[in-house]
Amino acid sequence: MSSTPKAKRPKPNGDDDEIMASPAMKRFIEDQKFLSSQSIPTALTPKIMETPKLPDSKRMKILVTGGAGFVGSHLVDKLMMQGHEVIVLDNFFTGQKKNIEHWMHHPSFSLVRHDVTLPILLEVDQIYHLACPASPPHYQYNPVKTIKTSTLGTCNMLGLAKRVHARILLASTSEVYGDPLVHPQPESYWGNVNTLGPRSCYDEGKRVAETMMYAYKNQNNVSTRIARIFNTFGPRMHPNDGRVVSNFIIQALQNKDITIYGDGSYTRSFQYVSDLVEGLVKLMNSEYDAPCNIGNPDEYSIKAFAETVKEMTKSKSKITYLPKVKDDPTQRQADITTAKRELDWEPKVHVKEGLRKTIDFFQAMLDVEGEIEPTGPDAAKPKGK
Repeated sequence: MSSTPKAKRPKPNGDDDEIMASPAMKRFIEDQKFLSSQSIPTALTPKIMETPKLPDSKRMKILVTGGAGFVGSHLVDKLMMQGHEVIVLDNFFTGQKKNIEHWMHHPSFSLVRHDVTLPILLEVDQIYHLACPASPPHYQYNPVKTIKTSTLGTCNMLGLAKRVHARILLASTSEVYGDPLVHPQPESYWGNVNTLGPRSCYDEGKRVAETMMYAYKNQNNVSTRIARIFNTFGPRMHPNDGRVVSNFIIQALQNKDITIYGDGSYTRSFQYVSDLVEGLVKLMNSEYDAPCNIGNPDEYSIKAFAETVKEMTKSKSKITYLPKVKDDPTQRQADITTAKRELDWEPKVHVKEGLRKTIDFFQAMLDVEGEIEPTGPDAAKPKGK
């Protein structure tokens, strides 16, 4: 009785051994090891950032929605330098690919072009939900889409967190306090928001998003964190976001009039982006799950801030005054008692130190672009992408 002959195991291919032992292949393998250990210098991000190897038990897969944006890209840097695997999800309305191109080669980095208003299936351990235009001209350009991003987008991310048992952090905002009647603003303050004004698409969207976070936490036991972010600035700010830091710097560097909307007496507190990122990571990995202010209590009047920028840039610009923007808050200052107590966090970068780095960033951008026209207070689509 005949039996089916056993398949012969293929003999080692001598050519393959020669290829693997060749100098070219050895160089290729070494290059791949090198590329997987750091970022690649780019025009926008020349600094090299090293990425350590973490054991599987400590390495997490982390999703950052809006990760190609200003704050999101700096958060990605922090997470990559901690040795985690990072997935960026962005629809590139305000995000820019150049903000994250220094990671595009890295095996621990992935980019997904996707809109959070649509569901997505992924396997992750943590979700930083930052997706949403944050400057008034941008979020007012399409208010319905802004509302959908904060509501449908947050619902989709919470659904993902529920399915895969991931912890989710919402990037909320100090705008939930509206034009505050309490100063400075603690997390216990319920706010003074105009639900029908031009800023309400953003303000109310974030307030609903916070409500959704706690509904999922209480009903579905989803692990949630909420950061109420105050004014933030630094390199990679969108040059046309219409906010005072970018506008003042761009105007001053070009010796154009520095425009203040109103009499300049209203106040803001400004934090440097590295401080914010440190606060977000600490909050995500803490046991504190109530809303937490992340901001710099160092308060400036808008007029004083404009004068500071003019002095630091040695600009010949004139400071001019235009009518006040509707619903623009008169005061904004972070009460960070909770962050100090629960996270052992407070800002480390002085405003002037951060301004110097931001001025250098915008000067380098102007050297390439030639001229940048700042965005006014009216609704506008992002430019210069």
